Amino acid sequence: MEDQEVGEHEISKPHRDNHCQLMLALHGDFKLNIDFKEVKFKGSALLCVFPEQVHHMVEAKDPKGWMISFDPSLVNQEVMQLLENKITNPFLPAQETAFFQHLTLLMDIMEKIQLQNTNTYIQKSIHGLLNSLLSLIAAELIANLPGKKEKENRSIIIKEQFLKLTKEYFKTWKQPAQYAAALSISTAHLNDTVKLLTGSPVSAHIQEISIMEAKRLLYFTDHTVKEIAYEVGYEEPVYFGKLFKKITHLTPLEFRKKFRDQDYSSLH
Repeated sequence: MEDQEVGEHEISKPHRDNHCQLMLALHGDFKLNIDFKEVKFKGSALLCVFPEQVHHMVEAKDPKGWMISFDPSLVNQEVMQLLENKITNPFLPAQETAFFQHLTLLMDIMEKIQLQNTNTYIQKSIHGLLNSLLSLIAAELIANLPGKKEKENRSIIIKEQFLKLTKEYFKTWKQPAQYAAALSISTAHLNDTVKLLTGSPVSAHIQEISIMEAKRLLYFTDHTVKEIAYEVGYEEPVYFGKLFKKITHLTPLEFRKKFRDQDYSSLH
């Protein structure tokens, strides 16, 4: 947890972590890159980076606030899933709201407690406050959702369960029918539901999460395109290359050259 300075490790270089990062900015001008997309904001903001997302701080002018790094296994899994599905980066709460005041109060308390001589019970209290903080954010996200009918609520549950399954099984489950079977619904019903709520069919979501992992491997490893194709579940490297270009408008090697080689040259 950091006050004033946002982050402790080399956040200016692209990297990914096996933990979550939650940033509450009180003020400042920020430019970040999260999974190869630029995120810019000013003033008060809440931002969450999840495990394996490639991210780095491009620019931070006059930053003040807190950043917490935490293992997702320490927090309520229902809350974590809701945050992953609902939060948009950046989330921009107004400073005058009670929600924002409660966030800053909890952050301040956590920082002060952490500065003490810690023991097991102090750590437990910090974990309890962290869960309270994340639950507070989840409650705000839910409160801002438009009212839904029961049928629509069921559709949202199906969509979110499907998205959760894609994160676990995208390497081996490439067919919509596999996800439909896991959810005990028909393939047509799953596809109609997901397309209605997201604008994209089930197959597109499976492809997009596969290509996102391929982007991360292209960036962080020197594996060949063929090796990466196998790692994300495609037995035909030629098909994988065509799919990658269809989604990103770049070949895998063009992507590596544009993002990684450019970044590496700027660091030396």
